[in-house]
Amino acid sequence: MPIKTDHELHDLVMNQLDDDQAQEIVSIPLEGKTSVADFMVIASGRSTRQVASMAQKLAVKVKQAGYGPARIEGLPAADWVLIDAGDVVVHLFRPEVRTFYNLERMWSFEGGEPHMGRA
Repeated sequence: MPIKTDHELHDLVMNQLDDDQAQEIVSIPLEGKTSVADFMVIASGRSTRQVASMAQKLAVKVKQAGYGPARIEGLPAADWVLIDAGDVVVHLFRPEVRTFYNLERMWSFEGGEPHMGRA
């Protein structure tokens, strides 16, 4: 059985969020910058219901793909849900909560712009 890479996990996350019609998907490469994860993905949902649904579907897909159970924080409120899938950490927000916390700016290094969309 081939070893799964963090890039394959990242692709799975990006594809699933796209399938679930997440908005403003941003991927920030963290490899070599922190030991927390290799990628941080940030996306928005139109409502708490969509954010919760996307988080739960993503956790199921990650586990089904053989990456083990993903930890989810922030349910049932679903204003900001964190999915820790190991090498990929996903933050799902309602738009106004995302604007308030502005994680993209906090995690973009040395003035560089985070990568928008697929890697």
